[in-house]
Amino acid sequence: MNSPKRIQENLTAAVERRILNWICERLPLWWTPDRLTAVGFSGAVLVAIGYVLSIWSPAWLWLSVAGYCFNWFGDSLDGSVARYRKIERPNFGYFIDHSLDSFSNGLLIIGMGLSPYARMDTALFGLSGYLLLSIHTFISAKVVGVMNLTYLGGGPTEVRIMLIILTICMYVFGPEAWIHWPFAQQLFSPFDIFAVVMGFILTGIFVFHTMRTGLDLFRKGG
Repeated sequence: MNSPKRIQENLTAAVERRILNWICERLPLWWTPDRLTAVGFSGAVLVAIGYVLSIWSPAWLWLSVAGYCFNWFGDSLDGSVARYRKIERPNFGYFIDHSLDSFSNGLLIIGMGLSPYARMDTALFGLSGYLLLSIHTFISAKVVGVMNLTYLGGGPTEVRIMLIILTICMYVFGPEAWIHWPFAQQLFSPFDIFAVVMGFILTGIFVFHTMRTGLDLFRKGG
């Protein structure tokens, strides 16, 4: 499998690329791409654990914040290190990296849904939008040969930054910040509203890009 062309033009891309290149030049050889992938996955596990343990103390939310940082470090550097050292394994790396990414996202969102700060249904709705857009990205990489990692100026790093800010807000405002949803007889937190809005936005982006790519392929005769 040939590596698809990566398009990453998110707001932090230029700064992030300089930081990653700086780290790649100085990272010890024993930091292999596989180990970095493991660090990224471990970070997602820490995020989920922090959310669940916040049932007993909001201080555990800082474990989730640290987990997001570990997740960024491992997930952003595994491919960067492989390309920098010219030791890419396109098939294995692509399959393992994105499989673990999907599992990681599921873990941390389920952890958030188990916390006292968000409902499981709204958290999973946000996750569904993210996974739909991920599916579009992976299919496009195969069919069109282009992997677009940026939508509306945002990418994985911007998503992590938003989730870190959301987690800090959980710590600051607490789980008591519940409000009435206008069209339902249930209570929802501001964090639920964030998840629902993000779910709708990501689903909308998925529908738009799927229709556009499908029309382009139809015009080109498949």
